Amino acid sequence: MTVFRISPAVADAFPDTLIAVVTATGLHGREPWPDTSAALEDLERQLADGAWRPADEQDPRIDAWHTAYRSFGTNPRRIRPSVDALGRRLAKKGGLPRVNPAVDSYNVVSVRHGLPAGAFDLGHVTGEVDIRHADGNEEFTPLGEPGTVENPRPGEIVYADATGVLTRHWNHRDAHRTRVTEDSSRVAFVLETLHATRDGHLLKVAADELQGLLVPHADRTAVHHLSPAQPVVEV
Repeated sequence: MTVFRISPAVADAFPDTLIAVVTATGLHGREPWPDTSAALEDLERQLADGAWRPADEQDPRIDAWHTAYRSFGTNPRRIRPSVDALGRRLAKKGGLPRVNPAVDSYNVVSVRHGLPAGAFDLGHVTGEVDIRHADGNEEFTPLGEPGTVENPRPGEIVYADATGVLTRHWNHRDAHRTRVTEDSSRVAFVLETLHATRDGHLLKVAADELQGLLVPHADRTAVHHLSPAQPVVEV
C-alpha cells in the first residue's frame, strides 16, 4: 500500500483543494484499449467541428491554477499547469499525443474536463507520497530527460516520495522515474481541483470516467479522495 498525504501547509494555503486518486492494479497496457481510442477520436472530432474547445487561461478552472502557481513563485505563462499546456497543444495541432493507453486515458479525461491529471507507476515509488512545499534540496529528473537533475525552488509545491520529487510545480511535469509505461501494472492516477465547492462534482465525474476507461484493462480499480478534511489516504 502507498500513502498519499496533503501537508498541513498546503491544506492551509489551498483549503478548497480536492484530489481524486484513481488506482489500477494488474493493468494490461499492451492490449488495445478501444474505448480510450474512441474517446480521443470523439474529442478531436468535436474540436474540428467547432462543437467544443479546450479550457484556456480565461476559464476559471485554469485561472485558479495560474493564481496558485504565482503564489509559490512560478510564472504560469512560462511553466504552465499540465491541463493548460495540453489544451493549448490540442487547440493548435487539432489532436492529442498518443503515448500509451493508460497515459492517453488520463490525457483525454483531463482536457475534456479542464482538470490537471497525472499518474505514477507505484512500482517505482518509494515510501509515502507527500504534496508539500519543496525545501529546495530535493532532486527531480523530468519525464523524458533521464540525464537531467533539477532542484525545485524552495516553496514550490511538489509531489515527493522518499527518493525525490515526482511532480514539479504541483502538476506541471511528472518525473522520469515514476513515468507510466505499457508495462506499468500498478498505477495511481490523480485529478485535481483547487475549488471543490465549485468544481467538486466535475472532478468526481472525471474520476468516474477515467475509472471506466481503466476497468476493462485492470484486475482491480478504486477511487480515493484527498482534501484538507481528509488529508491522508492509503491506496
